[in-house]
Amino acid sequence: MHLGHARTFWTAHERAQAAGGTLVLRNEDLDRDRARPEFVTAFLEDLRWFGCEWSEGPDVGGPFGPYSQSERMPLYQPAFEKLQAGGFLFPCMCSRKDILASLNAPHVGEEEPVYPGTCRKMIYEGRFTNYEPLRETAPPSFPAASNPKVSWRFRVTDGETLTFTDGHFGPQSFVAGRDFGDFVIWRHDGLPGYQLACVVDDAAMQITEVVRGADLLLSTARQLLLYRALGLPTPQFYHCPLMTDERGVRLAKRHDALSLRALRDRGETPEALRANWKPA
Repeated sequence: MHLGHARTFWTAHERAQAAGGTLVLRNEDLDRDRARPEFVTAFLEDLRWFGCEWSEGPDVGGPFGPYSQSERMPLYQPAFEKLQAGGFLFPCMCSRKDILASLNAPHVGEEEPVYPGTCRKMIYEGRFTNYEPLRETAPPSFPAASNPKVSWRFRVTDGETLTFTDGHFGPQSFVAGRDFGDFVIWRHDGLPGYQLACVVDDAAMQITEVVRGADLLLSTARQLLLYRALGLPTPQFYHCPLMTDERGVRLAKRHDALSLRALRDRGETPEALRANWKPA
């Protein structure tokens, strides 16, 4: 865990204490390549060393467990089925490479490129010849089936404005089809996407405020559509300013020299780190 993520969690820790609330730590471990058991053990140790305390989580349990998303798969498929039955989803055979090529954008930043609607247009114009066979293999069997080419996307209404008031940054506004496009909610590897899993878990765990980094402000707009489509209560949101290096580049996992474990090993103290961080 690098210092930027620790700062975000420390903010959640302080807000929960100030409000007399319950701090929940959820292990979002659906990325099979990066969510190894030893990494989970390490980030829990690092957060406790940093001074954070939580009431519910993968290491302490709680009334809404399990607290690792990889153990909560039975909750996600019913949500997928409800979205598909409501006509919100369509199958997509586009890879990230295909999307970048269609946008004439060989390189993008860390944010997902805006989907150009390739498969959606083909389906709703009747030109997607592979759609009928896919419909026949729809849930309950499809998400668990490993179709290496097909993901499922949530169809946004182009031009719809999504608004919310963030606890730190204030009023926010994003336009579907411009700021973000149709987004993946079930991946071709048989796992739910980040947006769907978070929304389902927020509701199931009775989360009232989500605290996370400012890089996920746009994800909130997508998730608002899912809360609405699934008929789930919407929590409040507090997005923390990101920490940056001396060049203004946000700290990320690739900055190993700034990981909590590295700083701890070189003798830094939690008190000094909490006092000296510089928000963007």
